[in-house]
Amino acid sequence: MATTRRKFLRTLGTSSSLLLAGLPALADQTQVQQLLSSVKVSANDKVRIALIGAGIIGHYDTETALKVPGVELVAVCDLYQGRLDRAREKWGKDIFVTRNYKEVLSRKDIDAVLVCTCDHWHDHITIDALKAGKHVYCEKPMVHHVDEGLAVVAAQKASGKVLEVGSQSASSVLFLEAAKYYKQGIIGDLAYAEAYTDRNSANGAWQYTIPSDASPKTIDWDMFLGDAPKVPFDPVRFFHWRNYKAYGTGVAGDLFVHNFTALHTVTGSKGPDTIYAAGALNYWKDGRDAYDIVSGIMRYPKTAEHNSFQFFTRVNLADGAGGGSGNRFIGTEGVIEVKWNSISIKHFKRPVAPGIGGYDSLESFPKAMQESLLAEYNARYSAEDKKAKQGDEIIFEAPKGYDSRLDHMINFFEAIRTNQPILEDASFGLRAAGPAILCNTSVEKNAAIHWDPVAMKVIPAKA
Repeated sequence: MATTRRKFLRTLGTSSSLLLAGLPALADQTQVQQLLSSVKVSANDKVRIALIGAGIIGHYDTETALKVPGVELVAVCDLYQGRLDRAREKWGKDIFVTRNYKEVLSRKDIDAVLVCTCDHWHDHITIDALKAGKHVYCEKPMVHHVDEGLAVVAAQKASGKVLEVGSQSASSVLFLEAAKYYKQGIIGDLAYAEAYTDRNSANGAWQYTIPSDASPKTIDWDMFLGDAPKVPFDPVRFFHWRNYKAYGTGVAGDLFVHNFTALHTVTGSKGPDTIYAAGALNYWKDGRDAYDIVSGIMRYPKTAEHNSFQFFTRVNLADGAGGGSGNRFIGTEGVIEVKWNSISIKHFKRPVAPGIGGYDSLESFPKAMQESLLAEYNARYSAEDKKAKQGDEIIFEAPKGYDSRLDHMINFFEAIRTNQPILEDASFGLRAAGPAILCNTSVEKNAAIHWDPVAMKVIPAKA
């Protein structure tokens, strides 16, 4: 089978049609998905931002935001003094620093905030920021508990401000390109999708470095706990918060959410109606109470956007095979696979004629009947009817060093400046976070969870 390789160009390009005869075509089927970061972004309207939560992701998000023309960092908030000191080292001694996020929200010179805190603070800070008239970029998952989500959705609508959830698959040129092919019907009807994110290192399992000066003097422990249960100061809980259910959402909320975001971006789905998961704490028995392996299976009902299909997803933090990640969309006539910075698509058309002979019951019939059935079969179907039509393999590659986080940030800041639609608003964010978090609930209850993806609510179990 021939392979057609398409390297991404920074401007829209054309290529020869790769569709099989009989497949529906779109008007722009020969265009490559445009990379947002290749578009000229206006710097005329300065957007002043503040970072709330200056940990690992906080640094990644801020550095990426500052690559967008016209974005300026004004303030940084964190509960650990060492991170405030580092913020001034890195971004300038004149930036405002504080341990109290409300001091950030009260400033008139801040237009938008990046909420990069532990999960159990996401909804509180996001809602407060929207009420204070700030645009919000909130890291995934949007909420710590599913029942917090509708309040965030309502706060966004009431505020009139931009809220983007930070699961960058929604802006990824890879998944947007995959969505184009999916909508063309190149793989037929979607039967199931699968996604995995496996890791095998201590850092991958969130055993991050703890500073030597961590103490109640350098860390605002009471503020960190917030609405979580009150426990004595513990620097491990503070710096490894993802490993504790009181502050994080474990592998499901932290990593499944990317897989749901990608799936919904490609298919246009609002989510599953049935969620079941199995989980365990197999390897990283370091005091954490969050699972280090979770496998989920979801049922997606038929909608106007897609037929009914199943979704399988997994995260394993102690993967002896070396780790890795990938997404596959398997249809009745092909497969779209997204891995790292490339897409491969294999597709075909089944023969019109059903098979006869070979591994078939034909051999078990009397000889005369075999001959009669074969003659009838050959009279009914032409040689062309008996052939499968194999399409060229399509390979799409994003540019070396491509960063979907930058595209996601550009979408956020351009929405602030121009009111263009946001790709991952509060409703999208809840529809990705909800099923991910409910995988944890399913593990704990050892039962299927029923979810209304339109209303974004759990359906109570029947008594």
